[in-house]
Amino acid sequence: MSIDFPDFPLSITISHMKYVIIIPDGAADLPLEDFDGKTAFQAANIPNTDALAKAGRIGTANTTPQGMPCGSDVCSMSLLGYDPAEYHTGRAPLEAAALGIPLSDTDWIFRVNFVTVIDGNMQDHSAGAITDNEARTLLADFAKEFSLDGVKIYPGVSYRNILIDSSGSRDYSELVTTPPHDVPGEPMKKYLPVGGESAQVLCDIIHRSETIFADHEINATRREIGDAPATHLWPWGQGTKPQMPTFLEKYGIKGAMITAVDLLAGISAFIGWDRLDVPGQTSYHDTDYAAAGTHAIAALDAYDIVCVHVEAPDEASHAADAKTKVAAIESIDQHIVGPIHNALEDRGEPYRILLLPDHYTRVDNRKHHARPVPFLIAGHKMKGAVERTYCEANAEASDLHIEHGHELMEFFLQSGL
Repeated sequence: MSIDFPDFPLSITISHMKYVIIIPDGAADLPLEDFDGKTAFQAANIPNTDALAKAGRIGTANTTPQGMPCGSDVCSMSLLGYDPAEYHTGRAPLEAAALGIPLSDTDWIFRVNFVTVIDGNMQDHSAGAITDNEARTLLADFAKEFSLDGVKIYPGVSYRNILIDSSGSRDYSELVTTPPHDVPGEPMKKYLPVGGESAQVLCDIIHRSETIFADHEINATRREIGDAPATHLWPWGQGTKPQMPTFLEKYGIKGAMITAVDLLAGISAFIGWDRLDVPGQTSYHDTDYAAAGTHAIAALDAYDIVCVHVEAPDEASHAADAKTKVAAIESIDQHIVGPIHNALEDRGEPYRILLLPDHYTRVDNRKHHARPVPFLIAGHKMKGAVERTYCEANAEASDLHIEHGHELMEFFLQSGL
């Protein structure tokens, strides 16, 4: 669909509104055998989400532009109102910004995972959700054995790290890399970096890390207790520093982000949103859902728009864990959706809530899937003609379909006002 809006500034009409976005990352799915042909959303008990869907509108949004990869970097940028075709330069620069790493316009930035490769096949994109301390020790020992002019690796959270090549002498513009979570169970050699002479730099890092980590005491311990070892470093997601207008400049309102993931925090940094410090936030089902809901409610006093991002459904999908995926969706409904909706009602001022995953993540093959995602919008002047509960099939059956995902934000902020 195409959307036409008035030429006057959005802030004139929406400054009195409060907005909340809730992102259950990767929660959309295809029907699953585990649930007798139901999706995770259909199998989950989500009374608060269903109530909002019935009271508001549901539809689909294509968050993956044609020709672009279906990843959280592209899809999250899209759902936050920025056209990836215009602003996306790569995933890694976004995560680097979240870590506060200074970037120059000539730097090449990469995401680097600790991964587990067994018998030549990619088994785990997160090295068994390796701990921060283990990851930092391994990275420090790798740096003692491997060095390259202008290249530095920065530790992040768990299996996530950042590599920056600031040498200015290597060109990665032809490089092709593969996210490790896209190739579970497949041969590592098939997906080594290719394209241009500089690809060999990354291949050297991968092969050298295998040697350094093979007999490392951390991996020996992890094997003894049944945890996946960190067998390799895997660079991917390369890009250069993007140039993006702030959300305040683009939409006229001030925002904040709650997330445990550097990627979302990095996008927030580039669009001028504050990242809120919320204790207990992780990428997994052990995250403190209630704390995220409570802090989002408190943030409404200081911000016009607050976004709560929860990574747990996506990680459960990548682990082929349908049961945990449903449990994560139910926890989001109970501890985030319900309390936030109640708090907005109690405030007695106009509000809107947008809930949607950034992309599908399929439990059956543990991969992302570039299908338009289901969304719901509820609140001020937002009522559909037909009451529907929230799930993929009902969203597809509606008459509201956003062809270009980045246009959903303006529809959410402005439609009907």
